[in-house]
Amino acid sequence: MLDFANKVVIVTGGTRGIGLEIVRAFCERKAQVILFGSKLDTVKEAVLKLSAEGKMVCGYYPNLSNFEEVANTIKDIYNKYGRIDILINNAGISASKKIEDTDITEFEKIMDLNVKAIFNTSKAVVPYMKQQHTGVILNTSSMVSIYGQPSGASYPASKCAVNGLTKSLARELAPFNIRVNAIAPGIINTDMVSSLPKEMIEPLVKKIPLGRIGEPRDVANAFLFLASDMASYITGAILQVDGAATN
Repeated sequence: MLDFANKVVIVTGGTRGIGLEIVRAFCERKAQVILFGSKLDTVKEAVLKLSAEGKMVCGYYPNLSNFEEVANTIKDIYNKYGRIDILINNAGISASKKIEDTDITEFEKIMDLNVKAIFNTSKAVVPYMKQQHTGVILNTSSMVSIYGQPSGASYPASKCAVNGLTKSLARELAPFNIRVNAIAPGIINTDMVSSLPKEMIEPLVKKIPLGRIGEPRDVANAFLFLASDMASYITGAILQVDGAATN
């Protein structure tokens, strides 16, 4: 069993879905986890839910597209715990509108949260990891960064940018013993997917050779592996967790 005792882990987008399961997985392995959410109410709700499960976490809600807010929050975390070992950039939003129906402000909003936020959190955390001469940064990409999707082009575009950031930062930060990887989930059984009617789910499953949609824990397990010393020689990778699905 992977053990993250005494490791300080930040998870953005950690209040629900895949992010919440990532938080659970690291808590179960004795890490000190700090989750980020979009607003105070959702952060409080997630912290209370995890507390009821016996998992002690703390939460913040900085505006991830505002570097100053992010940097101040991460500075507070470092001052409190004395180190930051793992940053998981999981916050993000999707899109499904065709390009002619997509307003430029919608495009910018997706880029702000899916790309700029990762730049901001990584920029803020890297000086502390360099000082430690160790660290792990993991980003949530998507299978659509590889295959694209029929509409909502801004989402796969943002995830392609995530892949580029991941590979470039991996090269830049390797001399400081900081590893950077991304995970590209496929169709995962989150609240959004589970609410879809059966007639919409079945065609999706038929495109997955493993014959099922993924569970949030499948993705969380991949994050655990890439964050661990078992992956000490892996950096710059985009790990697909999609059951070999094609979009």
